[in-house]
This record gives sequence, C-alpha cells and structure tokens, in this order.
Amino acid sequence: MTTDTETDVFEEHRPVLLGVAYRMLGRVADAEDVVQEAWLRWSGADRSEVREPRGYLVRMTTRLAIDRLRQVKARGETYVGPWLPEPYVTDFGQTVPDSAERAVLADSVSLAVLVVLESLSPLERAVFVLREAFGYPYAEIAAMLDRGEAAVRQLAGRARKHVDERRPRYDVDPTQRRDLTERFLAAAAGGDLEGLMSLLAPEVRLVGDSGGKAKAPLRVLETADKVGRFIVGAARKGVAELSWRFLEINGGPAVLALSGDKPDSVFQLDVVDGRIQAVYIIRNPDKLTALATA
Repeated sequence: MTTDTETDVFEEHRPVLLGVAYRMLGRVADAEDVVQEAWLRWSGADRSEVREPRGYLVRMTTRLAIDRLRQVKARGETYVGPWLPEPYVTDFGQTVPDSAERAVLADSVSLAVLVVLESLSPLERAVFVLREAFGYPYAEIAAMLDRGEAAVRQLAGRARKHVDERRPRYDVDPTQRRDLTERFLAAAAGGDLEGLMSLLAPEVRLVGDSGGKAKAPLRVLETADKVGRFIVGAARKGVAELSWRFLEINGGPAVLALSGDKPDSVFQLDVVDGRIQAVYIIRNPDKLTALATA
C-alpha cells in the first residue's frame, strides 16, 4: 500500500514527469501511460535509499519513455500524410513567471521542434530533452541513462546540431501571434483572399495532420498563393455549428475549432517579422480527444 506522503510526492512531480514523457513521445496518451507506469513502479519500490525523489522519478520516466519510443520505431508505423504531435495544452504564462524560462519551455514543446525531434534516436532525444528543456547537468543525465558523461556530451552535441539545422526560426511573442491569428481567422471566415495573402510570408508552409481520418492536405502546401487559396476554399465549405476558442497549445496561442461541442481541428501559426511562416492544422480525431474538455 502507498501512504498519503508517497502519493503527494509523486503528484508534486507529476507535471515534470508528464512534460518529459510528452517531449520524448509527442503523444499525450503515450506520455500519460508512461507516467502511470512510473507511478506503479514508484508505489511498489523500496524508497528507503531514495534521497532525491524528483531525480529518481525523472530517471524512471525517461527510461520508460525511451523503451516506448523504441517500440514505436521498431513497429515501423506508417502514417497517412504529414505527422504533427498531439496537441498538448500548456499554461506557461500562468505557471512560469520568469519570461526567459517560459520561452525555453515553450520552444522545447513547440510543434516545429517536436517534429524535428522525431528524427533523433531515442537516446539523443532523451539527452536533448533533459538538457535543453529541463537544464539537467551532463553528469546527472549520464547517471539517469547509465552512460558515461563524455558519451552524453557527444549525444547532446549531435542532437543540438541536428535540431539547430532543421528548426525553423519563429517569434515567440504570444501577443503578436494572437493578433495575427485573429486577423487570419477573420480574413479566412470572410473569404478575403487579398487580406489573407497580406498576412502570409511568400514561402509560407501549411502542414495538415489528418492521419487519413479527416479532410486535410496529404502533402505540405508551400507558397502564399497555394496556402491562401486552400484556406479560403476550406472556409467556404464550412463546418457545421462552427465555433472556436483560444487555448495555449504547445507553448503558444492556438485555436480550437469545434463542430457543435465536438473538437474538429486545432490551428496554430508560426510567425517571423510580423508575417505567418507556417500554418499547422491538426484534424486527426484521435489527437483531439483530450481537448473535448479543454
């Protein structure tokens, strides 16, 4: 049996554990499964020699996430169309007062970065997440992963170089992103192609994730003309009983579109120098289930 104290300790660290697992897996359900497995192991473990519960729990969660990620890669799962992470509701603006720390956390969980992390090996991804998002020293990461510190530094350097080469640049100012998102929605809803085009960067990209289970482009759309015309055309077709609300998703403002009371899609924009550089649309219903009560 577990005591209230043991439960309280785990619950105190649950947000961090979920944050690690989600960044490792890009899937909310898988992250929650990993954290639940960590809880089961914690509740049955001999904790008499555990001096630092947070480090112990992060190590356990990281190892479980690595195992889960290896299983997914081993299955060689195929995905219909572009893949985006499952939307993850964050609230850094309310829970992280330090703006610099908030920016780091938001970047580490952004859709753009998580897409890049998919191309890392499980160990590279673990080292990158623990170092870049949570600031763990190399020595602690080495202990968590049963690797030498020199090897961990090599993994970190390789992962950081890979991410830096592929990570799109974007502005993290939430006020500006919110303003552009509102103008984007107004232009799309009004069928204002010219107004929409004025918001889009010339080489804007639209990435639609449907998993083959909803209507969305099966390839990434590029250029303002193609993206603008697609958005206006999709808006004209409409969604039954459409409503929307703003949420903080993956560290930035996003729009949850609903059909009646059922989640239909999530929209999020990446912005650079006041222009929209990327439009992300997640319509795979399997990835929207958790947002029904968001």
